[in-house]
Amino acid sequence: MQLTLWTYEGPPHVGAMRIATSMRDVHYVLHAPQGDTYADLLFTMIERQDRRPPVTYTTFQARDLGGDTANIVTRAVQDAVDRFAPKALLVGESCTAELIQDNPGSLAMGMGLTMPVVPLELPSYSKKENWGAAETFYQLVRTLLLDRSKTREPRPSREGRRPRVNLMGGTILGFRCRDDIAEITKLLGSIGVDVHVSAPLGADPDDLRRIPDADANICLYPEIALSTCSWLQRSFQMPTITTVPIGVGATRDFIAEVGRVLELDVAAVLGGETPGAASLSGSQSRMPWYSRSVDSTYLTGKRVFIFGDGTHVVAAARIANEELGFTVVGLGTYSREMAREVKACAAKYGVEALITDDYLDVERTVAELQPELVLGTQMERHIAKRLGVPCAVISTPIHVQDVPARYSPQMGFEGANVIFDAWVHPLMMGLEEHLLQMFREDFEFGDGATPSHLHSIAPVKPDSASSAMVAAPTGTATTPFDSEPVRAPVLTPVATTVAEGPDTLAAVQAATPTWSADGEKELGKIPFFVRGKARRNTEKYAVAQGIDVITTETLYEAKAHHGR
Repeated sequence: MQLTLWTYEGPPHVGAMRIATSMRDVHYVLHAPQGDTYADLLFTMIERQDRRPPVTYTTFQARDLGGDTANIVTRAVQDAVDRFAPKALLVGESCTAELIQDNPGSLAMGMGLTMPVVPLELPSYSKKENWGAAETFYQLVRTLLLDRSKTREPRPSREGRRPRVNLMGGTILGFRCRDDIAEITKLLGSIGVDVHVSAPLGADPDDLRRIPDADANICLYPEIALSTCSWLQRSFQMPTITTVPIGVGATRDFIAEVGRVLELDVAAVLGGETPGAASLSGSQSRMPWYSRSVDSTYLTGKRVFIFGDGTHVVAAARIANEELGFTVVGLGTYSREMAREVKACAAKYGVEALITDDYLDVERTVAELQPELVLGTQMERHIAKRLGVPCAVISTPIHVQDVPARYSPQMGFEGANVIFDAWVHPLMMGLEEHLLQMFREDFEFGDGATPSHLHSIAPVKPDSASSAMVAAPTGTATTPFDSEPVRAPVLTPVATTVAEGPDTLAAVQAATPTWSADGEKELGKIPFFVRGKARRNTEKYAVAQGIDVITTETLYEAKAHHGR
């Protein structure tokens, strides 16, 4: 455990909260001090839930540590049972409460409660949020089905009914889980398959007891559901469909796997899918044609860096490489449980996987690779913004803008359409800015015009002093095409840690060359989406050559140097 400003995952008890909040008639008693109740905001602010999470906190204080904190646990458990009457009770402890070793799960088990009690042992100092969610879901399903698993009952007969499956792994605070489940339910219906149970999102304990009555489980989110699906396969001989249908190619593979496992003829559905077809009729998704259309050919070969949870990173790499024509220059994950899959994916594209939960490592890697598009979490969005690189969010952790009110799945054919729009939009906006600057001398595209997506910026009068790029006394250059001043003296971006003191920063600033007015103006003619790379390469060249002021000549000398 380390002190950090940002974190990709919370402690494992937050994962347990996600499971409890995703379900109905499940309550979670959390042994925790007053300060550990912050997690409620994740659900009410980010997911915009209209109710608090179903969690009762013991909220012990410092003065309670000298007394019997076990009594605080049993009182909280009884109060929760009396008030909420849940069908299943989860009992665990936060990272702080773990240190006082009250074992709240054991205390609750000894109270003789009538509903199933699931004691959670989630090691806060070695595991993280997604693992906590997966372990909680597994323990809850196992507790509710343990007696049934001992009978070794035969698989249900399919005579006289359509095949049915369970959708496993969707949760609150997952990435577009609500819409993914709706999209996959619709997709399965089109090939004659019914959804039996969707869990944990939207399910109650009685639904979990019905899981074995389905013909197969579909593991939509391996980080959450893989361990549970594996146990169901061992205990009930339930096959698991493992293809995650994100992207057109993966959706086709998913349909084919569903057909194989359930012994269905899906040829009619796949017959309308023609891989590589340059036409709108070649797929149920518009992505294959849009990505090959005239308006999108400039995307080919764009350098992309991908980071997030394992499932979405592996899917995004395939889409970027095979369906959009991007070049994957780096990828990684913060989920160590998915490290093997991500490393195998990285090897496929000839890059080295970045396995880390330190955002500073990610920032350094992005700065070194100089991609033209970043696909990541909300943290990579902030990193890319600082480095001037377009970015699209593809994975948790997310912020409120990544939980849209509109229907916005990532899975299935419609999900592929959503992905195309979300990924291409940042690059399109960069192209618009570049065209406005390229034609800035034309009266119709003068300095008073602003990019349409920067509508909040007030138009600049052509005769204004700020209508031309000028070197400010403070070392900044202003332009009507940026929402904030562009800092002229910028080295290759590096993450600053606490260990880097004022002396180190002063040394970096002293070594940084400045830009002349003509040099900054010429730099502005370079396309928006590669301008940051050109700036950094030129400044590296200037530092190496001992040049203090970068002029137009320096810019072109650096271009020739790096082009050799």
